[in-house]
Order: sequence, then structure tokens, then C-alpha cells
Amino acid sequence: MEGCLKENIGTAGKTLNDKEKPLKDRFKAVSTLRDLGGNESIDELAAGFCDESAVLKHELAHCLGQMQNPYALPQLVKVLEDESQDVMVRHAAADALGTIGDKSALDVLEKYCIHHTPEIAETCQLAVGSLQCQTEKSSQATGLSDNPYMYVDQTLPVDNENVEELKAALLDESLDLIQRYRAMSTLRSLGTEPAALALTEGLKCSSALLRHKIADVLGQVQSPACLPQLSVALADPREAPMVRHECAEALGSIATPEAIATLEAFLQDSDRVVRESCMLALDMS
Repeated sequence: MEGCLKENIGTAGKTLNDKEKPLKDRFKAVSTLRDLGGNESIDELAAGFCDESAVLKHELAHCLGQMQNPYALPQLVKVLEDESQDVMVRHAAADALGTIGDKSALDVLEKYCIHHTPEIAETCQLAVGSLQCQTEKSSQATGLSDNPYMYVDQTLPVDNENVEELKAALLDESLDLIQRYRAMSTLRSLGTEPAALALTEGLKCSSALLRHKIADVLGQVQSPACLPQLSVALADPREAPMVRHECAEALGSIATPEAIATLEAFLQDSDRVVRESCMLALDMS
């Protein structure tokens, strides 16, 4: 059994790190390694951080966080500290450090809380707040929130099901990000169409990090009612690539004919992140 596992890990790792393979196959290899788990899978995933595709590297970091294995911490720290890496990749590495929930990452995260790039600074601030909260509430140290999406969250939902109040908190620029993330997570967990539409209003907030995360959770909710807002954000060339990336993934998750047509329209976008995201989203759909 152990020999078979190692063989499967090796095969998936070979596919992941073969730049001649189609990107969709390499993404499937990432998912396979995440599901197989263990330190050897983490080594194969971490080897991919030398790739040229920011979309692939963002996915690598995200999966390492979801695996919640502290063995990945040194590699994630290395990516966060690497100024040559794309912002969305460094953001994903910082996010993963917070998701793993090991307080040994606090020092490096605190260092980057004042980084000149807002997406990196805000991600680290959120991760620090999450780790501090987990330290105070060790019974919830995994970061798992009460939601039906099988997704490891850094923040816990609030005890409130009033959509209008949650939307007000999400859109309140005076609140810190953790409070707004908690409102977002709660709206996501409600899973209703009014809650999904409340989330879409956050796609206009000032923080690119929050807009990116809102698009991510809209992909989890998979409500067709959100198609117009996601399509507008994807089509906006002024929008941050990391936000457009998540909008494309969300459209791929919703997978209606309208969503598919929108994705097809941006397969030749001038931004590589957008092109690759649309291609992968179409494969997913």
C-alpha cells in the first residue's frame, strides 16, 4: 500500500512539474497531491513554485493551506518573502500560513503586516488576527467554521442570520478585515439567494483582497443570481488580476450556458492570469 501511494505521488508530481503538459492536467495533479496528503505530496507541490504561471502557483499555495500540515510552513514562508513572486502568489502563501494555524508563523506574518503592497499587508493582518484568535480558543484551532462547503476558513461565522445586518458589516469600511470576513463567511454559509446577492455588493469595496475573497465564496455558493456582477468584474481591465481570477473560477463553478459564454469571451484576454483562469474554469465547468 505504501509503495502504491509513493508511486501515485510521484506520478502526480511528475505531471504537475512538467511544463509541457496542459495546464488543466497540471491542476488536476495539484488536486491529486492535495488529496493524497503527507510530506512527500507537499514536497512535490512546493517544487511547482518555480513555475511561470501565477495562477498555478496561487493554487499550490492555496492547497498547501487547506492541507493544514505544518511541514509546508518553510516553503510558504519562502514564497511570502520572495519579492520576485507575483502578488497573488505571495498573498496565497500568507493566507495559507494563517489557514494552517501554527503560531510559529506569527513572526513572519507580523513582519509583512506593514508591507507596501496592500494585498500582502492585509492578508498578513488577517492571518495574524486569525492565529491570535485560535491561540485564545484552542478548541477551534483548526480554523474550521460551521459551513457546508468542506472548506477551511480562518475566521468563524457570527451568530447572526440577518442578511441586511451582515451586508452592512461586510460593506463597512471602518471595520477591520476580520469582522468583515466573518460577515462574509456567515453570508456564504446561509447559502440563500438574498445572502449571495448581498455578497455581490462587496465586489465594489475598496479592498482588492476582500473583493477577491468575495468572488471566491460566490464560487462556493454557486448561485446563478450572481452572474451579472461576476461577469462585470471579470470584464473590467482595471480590476486586480487576482480578483478577475476568482471571478472566472466562480463562473466556472456556476457553469450555466451564460457563465460559459462569458468565460469563452475572455480566453484571449491580454492578461495571462485572466486567460489561464478562464481556460481552467471552462474545463472545470
